[in-house]
Amino acid sequence: MSADGRGQPAVDAFVTHRNLLFTVAYEMLGSAADAEDVLQETWLRWADAELAAVRDQRAYLVRITTRLSLNRLRAVGRRRESYVGAWLPEPLLTTPDVAEDVELAENVSMAMLLVLETLAPTERAVFVLREVFGLEYDEIAEAVDKSSAAVRQIAHRARTRVAARRPRGMVSPAETRRALTAFRLAVETGDVQGLLDVLAPDVVLLGDGGGIKQALLRPVAGADKVARLLCSTHARTATMSLHPAQVNGHPALVLRLDGAVDAVLALRIDDGLISGVYAVRNPEKLSHMRRETTLRR
Repeated sequence: MSADGRGQPAVDAFVTHRNLLFTVAYEMLGSAADAEDVLQETWLRWADAELAAVRDQRAYLVRITTRLSLNRLRAVGRRRESYVGAWLPEPLLTTPDVAEDVELAENVSMAMLLVLETLAPTERAVFVLREVFGLEYDEIAEAVDKSSAAVRQIAHRARTRVAARRPRGMVSPAETRRALTAFRLAVETGDVQGLLDVLAPDVVLLGDGGGIKQALLRPVAGADKVARLLCSTHARTATMSLHPAQVNGHPALVLRLDGAVDAVLALRIDDGLISGVYAVRNPEKLSHMRRETTLRR
């Protein structure tokens, strides 16, 4: 920014929309670190833009962020193919107002972000911009360099694919807290039957250590296997403790070892039972658990 302050309008506009832009990038990438990198690149391009020629600053910034996120998504997709073990989204310690926006909370949940991982990059961009942020097809077409007709077809295809995989019905925060409380109590007391009572028969446990921390290299499926594994793991570590937290707009558990954050446990709940347990241990993905992140639509 120049010393005479001529760049201040650009700074003000970027700051106004920053949380929105971060949310767009995070929804597309599932990584806060990659989203922050995209925002830095977005700012550099925005700082060079001719503001007088920009009719809609919000739309213009979203378009830049979307294109940069698409480029990065294609690049990180190749990196994730060689990732050690399961790749899970980066958890965020979110502000309370994220949970109050029920649709936003559903779409940034760990379970939903994993569903979005099944989409091709352009499908994901179109779905996120249309279903999460409510952009018009013409706006999305400009952001992804497709015709409006093509975007409509992509949106329909993406909705169909997501609908087949997304959690069955919206779960209230109260329901999630109840399941989480029962889950936590059973794990802490080694109550296998207590876990079996709250786990779905086909529950899947995924662990992400990124090759840095020990974690499951393959998914563990089935209530009995998951229950016994969780109870035995907690029993072996006397200095381990579980604490409730608001993660990606939903109640979750933070596992602390000797007082330090060691893992984040997020849940997927279907029909009142826990159908997915997502344990993120990769320390490179836990930095956003130190402070609350504000997400916006």
